[in-house]
Amino acid sequence: MGYAALVLREVAELPYPAGPRPTLVADADADAPTSADVIEDLGDEIATLAAEIHAATHRFLLLIAEFDRLRGWEPSGQRDCAHWLTVRTGLDMGTAQAKMRAAHALIRLPLISAAMGKGELSFSQVRALARVATPENEAELLDHARGATTAQLEKMVRAWRKGSRLDEAERERECHAARSFSVFPDDEGMYVVRGRLTPEVGALLMRAVEAASDAQFRERRVPGRPSDAEREVAQRRADAVGLLAERALAAGFGGSAGAAQEMAGDESRDRASEAPLSGTRAQRYQVVLHVDEETLSAAREPGRSELEDGTRLSAESARRLACDASVVRVLHGRNGSILDVGRKTRTISPALRRALEVRDRGCRFPGCGCRFTDAHHVEHWADGGETSLDGCLLLCQFHHRLAHEGGWRVQWWGEGRPAFINPRGETYFEGGWQPPALSEHPVEALLQSNRDRGVQPHAWTTSASQRWSAHH
Repeated sequence: MGYAALVLREVAELPYPAGPRPTLVADADADAPTSADVIEDLGDEIATLAAEIHAATHRFLLLIAEFDRLRGWEPSGQRDCAHWLTVRTGLDMGTAQAKMRAAHALIRLPLISAAMGKGELSFSQVRALARVATPENEAELLDHARGATTAQLEKMVRAWRKGSRLDEAERERECHAARSFSVFPDDEGMYVVRGRLTPEVGALLMRAVEAASDAQFRERRVPGRPSDAEREVAQRRADAVGLLAERALAAGFGGSAGAAQEMAGDESRDRASEAPLSGTRAQRYQVVLHVDEETLSAAREPGRSELEDGTRLSAESARRLACDASVVRVLHGRNGSILDVGRKTRTISPALRRALEVRDRGCRFPGCGCRFTDAHHVEHWADGGETSLDGCLLLCQFHHRLAHEGGWRVQWWGEGRPAFINPRGETYFEGGWQPPALSEHPVEALLQSNRDRGVQPHAWTTSASQRWSAHH
C-alpha cells in the first residue's frame, strides 16, 4: 500500500465531528472515479480537526503563560520557561520562544485570546497579530484577521507598523548631540550601564549582543514579551555583554595586526602582540579579584573578597570565579606590606580544559549543552577537591552560578554521570525526563477536552474569507 493510502486510512479512524461519516478515497475502488462530495467531506474533516487543534493550542498557551508566571521552571534549574519547554515538550528553542511570546500576548489581548479559544485563529495568525496588537486596537485587527490567510495577515501587519516620517536631517543632528555612555558601580555592588547611542552605533552594539547571545545560548532575541519575561531576556543580554567584553580583550585593539595574526600563523601572532593595545598590554584590562584564601573555603567565615575598585563580591561568587581562573598567591605581612608574589597559575590547565571539552561537549546540566562554559570543581579545590578530569565538569555561566550562589549541589552518580540536587533535595540527571503517558486514543481525548470546555468548531471556523463566500 502506498504512503498516501496509509495516511488516509489513519484519517478514517479519527472521530468525525458531525453528520454522516464520508467514504474516504482509500476505502473506495482504486479504479472508480472519486466523488466530489467525498473530497469535500474529507477537506471539511481536515479543516474541522485543524480548528480543534487551534482551540487546544490556545489552552496549551494559557497553561504556558501561567506556568511562566509562577516560575514553575525554576525548581528544575532551567534558565527560563522556553528552555524548560525544550526539555519537557520536545520543542526546539525557536519554536519554544515563539510559543512563549504568543502565550503572554494572549493574556493582554482578551478578544484575540477568545477567538483562538474557539478555534477561529491559528497559532501562526496569533503570532502575527501579537507583533502589533494592543488592547486598544485588537478589535479592529481581529476584524481584519478573521477569514484572512496567514500570508495576508503578515502583509497587513507589516503595513500597520509604518508610521509618519520625521525630518531626517534634524533627527540626525539631535541623535548625534544626545549620544552618551557611562558605566559605574552602584551602592548595591552592581554596575550600572547607561547610554544613548547614535542609530548606527546602537544597531552595531545590538547586533553584537544578539550574535553573542545566539552563540552563547543558541536562541534568538524575542521582542514584545511582557515585563517578567522581558526581564529574563535582559539577563541573557547582560551575559552576552560579558562574552563580548571577554572576546574583545582577548583579541586586543591593535588594528590590522590582530586580524593579520589569524591569517599568517604563529610568527605574525608574535608580532601582533606588540600592537599598542593588545598582547601583554591587555593585562591592564584584566578583571582582578582580591580574596583571602580562607574565604574560598566553605568551612571558613567570609573575609576579603573585592574587585580592584573595592566593590564587594560574596564569598560564594569568589569560589565560583576561582573554579576556573588564573591565581596569583600574594603573601602579606602583618602591617599589610607585600612579602612575596608567586607565579600566576591556571587552576584549569590548557590540557585539562581540552580533555573536559572532549568528554563533556558543553554544559553538563540536563537539557543545556551550551558550548560556552566554565570548568566547575565538583568539590572545590579550596576544600581539598582535585583539579582533574574526574574532579571537574563543564557548566555554562548560568548553571555554574546555580551550583554556587544558587545553592545546588553536584555529585557523581556512577562513572561520568553527574547528578544535580536543588536546595529542596530534588535530583536531576541526564535522561531523567520521561514523556507523559497518553490515553489509548489521544485524538478522541483531545476532541472531548474541547467539548468539555464548550468548544465546537466546524469546517469553516478558520477558513479564509474567499472560500467562505464560495461555500455559501
